[in-house]
Amino acid sequence: MTAETTTRKSTPSIELGGEACGRERGVDPLMAVSVALAEAAVEARRASATISAGLSSLCSFSSLTDPVGAGRAVLGAAKSLTIGGLGFSPCGGLVGEGLRAIGVLGRRRPLSTGLAVESFRTRLQAAAADNPNLAVSDVQNLIAALVAANPFQVAASLRSMIGNLGLTRTLTVLAPVTIELCALGGLVDANPWNDDVAWVVLMGGTPRADPMAGIPVQALARFSRGRGRAHRVEPDRILRATMRRNQANDIVDYVNIIAAMGNHGLVLLRRIRCRDKKVRHVVLLPGTSFARLSNATPQDVVSCFDNLVHIDTTYTRAVRKLLADAEVPEGSEVMLVGHSLGGITAINLACDPVTAAMYRLTHVVTVGSPIDNKRPADPATKVISLVNECDVIPCLDGRGPACPVGVPASWTEFTWREETYDFPLSHAPQTYAATLLSIVPDIRERTNTLIAAYDGDVIADRPYAVRDN
Repeated sequence: MTAETTTRKSTPSIELGGEACGRERGVDPLMAVSVALAEAAVEARRASATISAGLSSLCSFSSLTDPVGAGRAVLGAAKSLTIGGLGFSPCGGLVGEGLRAIGVLGRRRPLSTGLAVESFRTRLQAAAADNPNLAVSDVQNLIAALVAANPFQVAASLRSMIGNLGLTRTLTVLAPVTIELCALGGLVDANPWNDDVAWVVLMGGTPRADPMAGIPVQALARFSRGRGRAHRVEPDRILRATMRRNQANDIVDYVNIIAAMGNHGLVLLRRIRCRDKKVRHVVLLPGTSFARLSNATPQDVVSCFDNLVHIDTTYTRAVRKLLADAEVPEGSEVMLVGHSLGGITAINLACDPVTAAMYRLTHVVTVGSPIDNKRPADPATKVISLVNECDVIPCLDGRGPACPVGVPASWTEFTWREETYDFPLSHAPQTYAATLLSIVPDIRERTNTLIAAYDGDVIADRPYAVRDN
């Protein structure tokens, strides 16, 4: 049983494409090389796009006034985009993207792609230096096969890993670099439609399509456009007993209640009379049900995609109606605590200017949630993110443990590497609660210190059922 903990509330130290980078002030040399390669790759791609745009302009009707000069310029630009130092690199615009697709199908690797591949390879090398599980031969063979764009060797490496470790342990081992491996595979395969995902991940952004086929996330998000509804319900026996046992302003107690609610459409509103005599509110938000792609609640898979790319979602609308139904006074201080999809919903509510203006959203506490691409509307909102690096789900925002892009300096991110439970158990709220309780109790204590304003006596616990419509 091993657990390594890291706290990140840092001012990043490298700049990558305008985004602050560097998880710590002391930057790993390999990661610095990876960042430099990424910057070079982006500049090469930008140069290719600029030349492609110029080539399109030269071929326009206006260039016919000087056909000789235009012809020479077209020839020079075409050489630069095909046999020059940039490699076969047309991109941008209808013609440029069409030619780029032909190049990808023909396995032509331009300079920009080569630099991006080296950046990913170096990033993965830096991750392996920090995580012994990634230094084993099966993982290194997988990375080498991806860099070489050899799908047969990739399949053989994965087959070997699964044969040696089993599927769930393989997912756990690869979890810290899953998003990088998927992006690298998408960049070097023969599919031109998923390349943008790799470039977004390279720069620490949030993918807007799946890295395998390139299907836009919006395509699935459209299926989750309910009006959102919330109504009071009575707790079942298990939830009632769990609420009674977990009365403290403690992150473990909150996660225990979230686990007891399950993910079939329940949300809890807790009223607390705090030590300073103020009444504050805590909203507990469970995560995703994976039983079906879509169901009658906003806690389904399509809602997960919706919340990743939008702020106003079925889940957030349902929670706003919950707050209205519960007659939470305007200006009340509210803390949002969510696991997985519930954490994304919590940060989405904080990102909504209307909700942030109606209530004082003092804290957003997320557990195993991909939220790094979101920014609260009120800069005073304290964001606390708890992440097990062996959990795949928090990487869905494009920022895994190996990414050099840091969280905002005002955020607090607690991470640890706990390998006792394989994925998907590593993502379960019960696992997070048990880990915080017994394996990383220091993170539990520090989190509780950050939310200490909510210490007090529970006045009421009100479970609500949330539905799409």
